[in-house]
Amino acid sequence: MDHSQTNNIENRLYYGDCLTIMQTMPMGCVDLIYLDPPFNSSRDYNSIYKDETGRPLPDQIDAFCDMWQLDDERERALRSTPVEMRKEGIDDATVEFWNLWTKALRNTNPSLLAYLSYMVERLLPMKGILKPTGSIYLHCDPTASHYIKIMMDAIFGHKNFRREIVWSNEDQSGFKSRANNWIRGHDTILYYVKSSSKYVFNKEFLPLDERTIKRYDKIDHQGKRYKIYRNSDGSERRSYLKIDRGSAVGSVWRDIPSFQKVNNTGEHLGYATQKPLALLERIIKASSNEGDVIFDPFCGCATTVEAAHRLGRRWIGIDIAIHAVKRVASARLGDKCGLIQGIDYSIEGVPQNMEGAQDLWTRDKYHFQKWAVEQIDGFVTSKRTADGGIDGRMYFDVPDKKELQSMVIEVKGGKNVTVSTIRDLRGVLERDNALMAGLIVMDLPKERQLRNFNCEMASAGDLNILGVQYPRMQILSVQEILDGKTFKTPSVARGQGVAQRSLPLG
Repeated sequence: MDHSQTNNIENRLYYGDCLTIMQTMPMGCVDLIYLDPPFNSSRDYNSIYKDETGRPLPDQIDAFCDMWQLDDERERALRSTPVEMRKEGIDDATVEFWNLWTKALRNTNPSLLAYLSYMVERLLPMKGILKPTGSIYLHCDPTASHYIKIMMDAIFGHKNFRREIVWSNEDQSGFKSRANNWIRGHDTILYYVKSSSKYVFNKEFLPLDERTIKRYDKIDHQGKRYKIYRNSDGSERRSYLKIDRGSAVGSVWRDIPSFQKVNNTGEHLGYATQKPLALLERIIKASSNEGDVIFDPFCGCATTVEAAHRLGRRWIGIDIAIHAVKRVASARLGDKCGLIQGIDYSIEGVPQNMEGAQDLWTRDKYHFQKWAVEQIDGFVTSKRTADGGIDGRMYFDVPDKKELQSMVIEVKGGKNVTVSTIRDLRGVLERDNALMAGLIVMDLPKERQLRNFNCEMASAGDLNILGVQYPRMQILSVQEILDGKTFKTPSVARGQGVAQRSLPLG
C-alpha cells in the first residue's frame, strides 16, 4: 500500500473546524470516513456539564448554544454553496434544486436550512479527500436523515449509495414509555462509497447461536463438531460446523446496545453523544483493511480513533472543542490504548506558545477567541458576530445560590486595547447578571497603562465568598494563560480543580 499521501497527517488529533482543516488535507488521502455530526445539540450543554459538576447550567446558556441559525456566516455559506457544488462536478439541475430548496426552507424551517448548509459545506470536501476505493458512513437521526440523504446523493452520487443502516438502540425507560408517541428506537447510518465499481467491503458474520451449535452433536477425533445427514440411499455423510461465522450481518443492527441499555462496561465516559466501541469496530472492519486511514471529522471523545487503533488502522480525528481534543480524546488514547502524545500521535492546531497564538489570531480570530476561553476552562457563548462584549463565561458555585454563577469573558487579540475597553466591559458586567468579568489580551499593556487598567478594574470592587476576596474584574495575557494561569474565581460545584469541560461542538 502506498502511504506517501498520508504519512504526514496520520495518527493526529486536530483542534479546529473540520472545514478549515480538510482544505489543507491531500486529495484522496483517507480510506474511510465516519462522522456523527451535531444536530439540535443545545440539550448537550446541560447533560455534559451536569455530569461533571453535579449542577445544571443556568437557563440563560440556552441563548448561546443553538448554533443552527441563519446568521451572517450561514448566509455567506448559502451564497457560495452553488459555486462549490459546481466545482465538485455536481450537475446544474441538482444545483438548481438546492436553490429552490433553500428558498422553501428559508421561510418554513430556517434552522434546518442553517444545519443543512453547515453539513453540505463540509460534505463537499469529504468527497475530495476520500480515496477512489473509499467509503463514508454518516450517522444521523430521523430529524434530518431524509434531507441529508438527498444531499449525499447529490455529492457522492445516488449510484454510490450502498445501504441505509438502522442501529436499533431503543431505550424502554419509564420516561420514554410515557411519551405520547411511538418510542424512538433507532439511529440511521447512511453508507456511501466513492465508486460503486471498486470499493473495500469485508462481509461480517454474527456469532453462532447456542441452538445451532447444539444441533452439531458429534465430535470427531480432532475436536471438530459435526452432525450426521442421511442420504436417500441410506448412506451417511458428515456436515461440519463452521465455527467462524453464523449469519451475515444485515442492515438492521440489533446486537450492539446503546449506553442507555448498558452503561456499566467501563467504556462510557459520560459524553452525551458517545457511541459504543463495537459500533465503530463493525464499520471499520467492514469497510477498511489493516493499515488504512480512518477519518472522523467530529471525533468528540475519540471512539472512532480508539477503534481504529485497536484494529491496526491509522487515523485522523478533528474536533472543534479544545477540551474534547486535549483532555477527553487525549486521555482516552493514553488510558485505553497506551498511546503517548508526541511519540505515538500528535495534537495539531492548539497554540503551544505565543507564536502559535498569534498565528491563530491571524488565521481565524473567532477560533482564537474560542481557544482562549476554553483554555481557561470557560464556555464559548458567542457566534462569529458582534457579541456585545461577551465571548464566553466561566461558571462557579456560590453558597446559598441554587444556580451556578458566572464570570463573563471578553477576548481581545489585537493591539487596540485601551482603558475604554475596561470601561465597556464593566458596563457589560453591570448590565448582565454575572458576578465577575475577565478580560483576555494578547499582551499586557505597558506599565503606566497597566496601572490605569488596574485602577479602573479595582473600582468595580471585590466579591466576598466565605471570607475570600475575589476581584470582580480581572485581566490575563495569553502568555499567562500559556503558563497555566487562570482567573481567580470560587470553585465549581464539586470542589477545587474540577474543570469545566467543553462540548464537541462550538
